[in-house]
Amino acid sequence: MLHTTKGIVLHHFKYADNSVIAKVFTEKYGLQSYILNGVRNKKAKNKAVYLQPLSLVEINGFYKEKKGLQRVKNIQLDIPFNSIPFNINKSSIAFFLSEILYKSIKEEESNNLLFEFLYGAIQVLDLEEDHYINFHLLFLAHFTKHLGFYPQASNIDENANFYFDLQEGYFTSLQPHHNAFVEPPISILFYSVLGTNFDAMENLVISTKQRKMLLNTFLDYYSLHLSNFDNLKTLEILEEVLN
Repeated sequence: MLHTTKGIVLHHFKYADNSVIAKVFTEKYGLQSYILNGVRNKKAKNKAVYLQPLSLVEINGFYKEKKGLQRVKNIQLDIPFNSIPFNINKSSIAFFLSEILYKSIKEEESNNLLFEFLYGAIQVLDLEEDHYINFHLLFLAHFTKHLGFYPQASNIDENANFYFDLQEGYFTSLQPHHNAFVEPPISILFYSVLGTNFDAMENLVISTKQRKMLLNTFLDYYSLHLSNFDNLKTLEILEEVLN
């Protein structure tokens, strides 16, 4: 069946001599694998733009349920980026988040709430001019809502010190009886990130050291709640660029 759907490019790898297989999270069909023929030819340099991490595309192609590879008739940018490909900080964040999504999203079915969140968040990163240094932290925080393990924060005193239990996914005034927890003041910063929306990024005051600790906290949390979530290839690059 021929279809048209919006999509977000998460990952691609070489296939045969001149083709690639692209992993795309689509609006209509969830995560799909598309074979793109001829994109590695010298004459097809302009097509490489479609394969950039988090590219927002529109795909006209053939969809067959439960088929491993889908074929594309035409692919084009739905919303061209203004800054991500040309800003090393933003492109590093995009590479990192595309790997996070590639390791996290498995469903081959429509998820409109998740798609809308991702599509909107990526545009925020692209359009934000100054206050995006903590974007990846906010993204990881809000993405947990869609993955089903958003941290719980009931019955805590915001004016007192509290811990974050990574294993159980909640904040507590009592130190947990296991080792998978975060101590104040990082747990308090972690809480403030969770309560900040993208339009208030500029209000987050976080040092380089704290940013690194918060990122490690989020990654530890993800690792405890997702399978096969390790060996992130883009983490070192992100930390080197942002630090």
